[in-house]
Amino acid sequence: MTEDVKKRGGGEGVAGLPRDHTTDRVVFGVTAVITVAFVIWGSTATDSLESVSTKMLNGLIKNGGWAFMLAASCFVVFALWLAASRYGRIHLGAEGEEPEFRTVSWVAMMFSAGMGIGLMFYGVSEPLAHYTTPPPGTDPADSGDRMETAMATTLFHWTLHPWAIYAVVGLGIAYSTYRKRRRQTISAVFTPLIGERHAEGGAGRVIDILAIIATIFGSAASLGLGALQIGSGFQELDWMDDVSTGLLVAIIAVLTLAFVASAVSGVEKGIQWLSNTNMVLALILAVFVFVAGPTIIVLDLLPTSIFSYLGDLPQLAGRTEASGGKGVADWLGSWTVFYWAWWISWTPFVGMFIARISRGRTIRQFVGGVILVPSTVSLIWFAVFGGTAMKLKEGGALAGEDTPEGQLFGVLQEFPIATATSLLVMILVGIFFVSGADAASIVMGTLSQKGALEPGRFVVVFWGIVTGAVAAIMLLVGSGQGDALTGLQNLTILAAAPFVLVMIGMCVALMRDLRRDPVIVRGEMGSEAVELAVIEGHKKYDGDFEIKVGPGPGTETEGDPLGHDHG
Repeated sequence: MTEDVKKRGGGEGVAGLPRDHTTDRVVFGVTAVITVAFVIWGSTATDSLESVSTKMLNGLIKNGGWAFMLAASCFVVFALWLAASRYGRIHLGAEGEEPEFRTVSWVAMMFSAGMGIGLMFYGVSEPLAHYTTPPPGTDPADSGDRMETAMATTLFHWTLHPWAIYAVVGLGIAYSTYRKRRRQTISAVFTPLIGERHAEGGAGRVIDILAIIATIFGSAASLGLGALQIGSGFQELDWMDDVSTGLLVAIIAVLTLAFVASAVSGVEKGIQWLSNTNMVLALILAVFVFVAGPTIIVLDLLPTSIFSYLGDLPQLAGRTEASGGKGVADWLGSWTVFYWAWWISWTPFVGMFIARISRGRTIRQFVGGVILVPSTVSLIWFAVFGGTAMKLKEGGALAGEDTPEGQLFGVLQEFPIATATSLLVMILVGIFFVSGADAASIVMGTLSQKGALEPGRFVVVFWGIVTGAVAAIMLLVGSGQGDALTGLQNLTILAAAPFVLVMIGMCVALMRDLRRDPVIVRGEMGSEAVELAVIEGHKKYDGDFEIKVGPGPGTETEGDPLGHDHG
């Protein structure tokens, strides 16, 4: 928080927003019980957990995959339309209010929270996977065509669509919180649809409980992948032959302590510092690979990937089982539909966190920053790391690297100072781990305490420890091979699937609010007044007239021609 916020006392924060630490016992208690029940189930009946979740996920993807595909594209159109329309000039806060965070810090924080650990994990492995095995329905003629197809498919999964999904939720929360002065919860966004009483009652609590559950399991699955990648780094550095489950649990335990400490220090002290540090380290790593690797190929891939992606976008967005049969359906379940569901599972956490740091931005600035800036960074990241990996693969390298978590280290082994860069990767993954979980624990604390801007330390620490415990227990169950994380990801998607409907509801609620925004109402009234005046002027004076502003009938008072009430 800014110094201005910190100096305010009492139960109200900036512009009347709540700062008290009153815990909603229903939201907190029910979510805690459900979480513990899942942990017990996963630790005592692993086979049952994986079997049930896999069957349910397969059914969901087969019967509801079209909904994910359609909804994700609609969110892109909705977000970009809002930015380009008359609504884009509306502030997420008081009119004329300055942004709380500098633009560089703002971009760094939302990027670290939204995708940091995913880019480290998939920056090499996804382009390489599509290069080695092109998606069904494509028939690249040579290695160059395979690179284009791989990059277009990867950018489809990591640029406009996921960040538009985040933007829809973040924008709804930011507008509701900072413009309408409601509680900083997802349920509060629904006030225009279900009324304040229901938004703060049972219906609202159900929405917030689902948000916390999705955040816990979505974060734990992603953080577990980060632990696997750090463990793979230990192997690549020859610090140990095999990565034991005990080591992975120890990694999670250390990082959990780190992000809990960061979370209780507050957004400005903790997450901002970590995010800025990570952005610098990530830039150093990317520049090194760019310079040491096939520089010209990477530069060629930048424009090629953009136009390949834009050219293939209709086909990528419209690809369903109907267009290609079971082969396409299986591929979509493993890639596109899985990604859309995974991003949606992160929306309660990332959307609320982006809203939390976006006070004072206009809707146009918000959408431009949240969608376009990270998408550009993703393009550069995948061109550098994915392009380098594909070129190495073309030359016969990387033959022994089969696991996604090990492929980035395999690329670095092809260049000088591999030990130093591998160590840098481990540090980056660790900081992404800390900054992501840091933000998630604060968001869960906010949801648990009726939208408090500064949730209590106990609640933040509790959710931080729970997130680390879930990731650690699932790694224990899977013996460090990622099997349990696959089951956990399935549960994450299943738990988050209702958020497709929640997000659609948020879009409708946001439009109801925006149509009644003072900026829009004033504009409509002004346009109507001018239009009526022009019509009347043409009628009475045959076009030879001028428009003046003055008091209306009965409004003029002695000494005050504007009729202001001084009482």
